[in-house]
Amino acid sequence: MAFDLAGLRAAVARHGRVSRVVIAATQGSTPREVGAAMLVWEGGQSGSIGGGALEFELARLARRQTAPRRLSRHALGPEMGQCCGGAVEVLSEIYTAAELELMTDQPVIARAVEKAGAMPLAVSRLIALERAQGILPEPRLIQGWMVEPLKRPTRVLWIWGAGHVGRALVQVLAPLPGLEITWIDTDMARFPKETPDGISVLAAHDPVRLVGHAPQRAEHLILTYSHALDLELCHALLGHGFADAGLIGSATKWARFARRLADLGHGADQIARIACPIGTPGLGKHPQMIAIGVAAQFLGAASNAGTKARSSFA
Repeated sequence: MAFDLAGLRAAVARHGRVSRVVIAATQGSTPREVGAAMLVWEGGQSGSIGGGALEFELARLARRQTAPRRLSRHALGPEMGQCCGGAVEVLSEIYTAAELELMTDQPVIARAVEKAGAMPLAVSRLIALERAQGILPEPRLIQGWMVEPLKRPTRVLWIWGAGHVGRALVQVLAPLPGLEITWIDTDMARFPKETPDGISVLAAHDPVRLVGHAPQRAEHLILTYSHALDLELCHALLGHGFADAGLIGSATKWARFARRLADLGHGADQIARIACPIGTPGLGKHPQMIAIGVAAQFLGAASNAGTKARSSFA
């Protein structure tokens, strides 16, 4: 769990006054862990601290809140009627554009919860540890201060194609934490009118020229409307370098592509780094079904990193 400053800024820009409600401490059995957070504004909310009566009540209180910060404790069984037998301490903070202007993208976000005062030594040590060794702290409440690491992307994904499958895949993957998505197609008109927060949308008449701008650690999913463009992207990515790559299609399509890529000078080991087909055919051919299968493979790739010679999308 981490403090999603970019997401908070986007919500404030869209809705104005936004409350961020975060689990600050837990005791016993609870539906979510410390650091789980939701954003609440008049008429809506995003994220989750576990659902149920707790989330409903704290969202209601957040909309009525007037103090900049509010720390409260809730016994989930007696107070909320939830089957979890534990308790949570919850921090609710109000943010507007003015407050966000004062915040910087520091790796560790630490602030006094109730009374302003000198930063406790325990908090100072956590910040110093990050600066010296790059070790980020776990979210926690320490001596009246809430400490959270700033959300940073741990995986970079480029999705090529804004057709039905590309759209479905973005909707599935966009809410995931630690993921930075760049979405590319040939025309802005091919993208939906509204895209999820945090998605970088790029339109280019010749998308292949954008391959050179992709980080070497990026993962790629190729889902364009054109087999010719798919092949060009595979060729360009093999020349540029990547962490993982997957291509939508059939075994027949991939056999043809593998021959073409070999003719273009790529070795068999390099060609095998691109996974095709991707997804789980048994789920069905509906775009959302394909997207769920591809997303499951993508998530599984994180635990398989470095254990396979070929792409983890396979």
